Amino acid sequence: MSWEEPPVDEEPLPEPPPPPRRRSRDPLARFFPNMPHPWRVALDWVLTIAGAILIVLALKAWVVNPYRIPSSSMEPTLHCARPAAGCEASFSDRVLACRICLHFGAPKRFDIVVFNTPPLAAVKCGEGGTFVKRLIGLPGETLKEDDKGNIWVEEPGGHTFTELNEPFIQLQRRLSDASHFGKSWHVPEGDYFFMGDNRAESCDSREWGSVPRKNLIGTVFFVYWPPTRIGFR
Repeated sequence: MSWEEPPVDEEPLPEPPPPPRRRSRDPLARFFPNMPHPWRVALDWVLTIAGAILIVLALKAWVVNPYRIPSSSMEPTLHCARPAAGCEASFSDRVLACRICLHFGAPKRFDIVVFNTPPLAAVKCGEGGTFVKRLIGLPGETLKEDDKGNIWVEEPGGHTFTELNEPFIQLQRRLSDASHFGKSWHVPEGDYFFMGDNRAESCDSREWGSVPRKNLIGTVFFVYWPPTRIGFR
């Protein structure tokens, strides 16, 4: 007789787990699973464009803002366009002003600054609003202009004047501004004194006074148009 082993009940193998469900890379599909695809595409475009606009507005409000040079007061450092009086170029310079820079420190002498003018500027210049000039006088200083158009500065508490070295001012433009020869100005604490590089064509702090710190918008650091003028300033 042969011995037969009793049959062994074989347990069925467990079914493999279903493959993991791939998550959609489209976030709108996760939030709006029942929305028709064409509608999701349209909504995606709307949100993308709105986001881009918000980013641009935020950059302009807090970081960098573009400006156009409308007059010849800063020639030849910054050009305006002919046929306006005194302009040397066919296209006005477009510049970028760093707004956020003023949050990290006070502007320095000779910086080119964008600022809102005091009310008296509209009376003296025939227009006010936003100007672009060079920072010449710092808070507490006294300035005077000699009979050759040179600017002299006395620091707060000082007793002597020192002549400023201004290589960006052309001699001819300096001498043509005889209307301010012999005059002097004091800059109050917290204010700044601005002048144009084209002195005879610049209606500036010599006419309407200094500018409060709160009026400063940003420091000009780059010309982005026209192409032949692109570069840092």
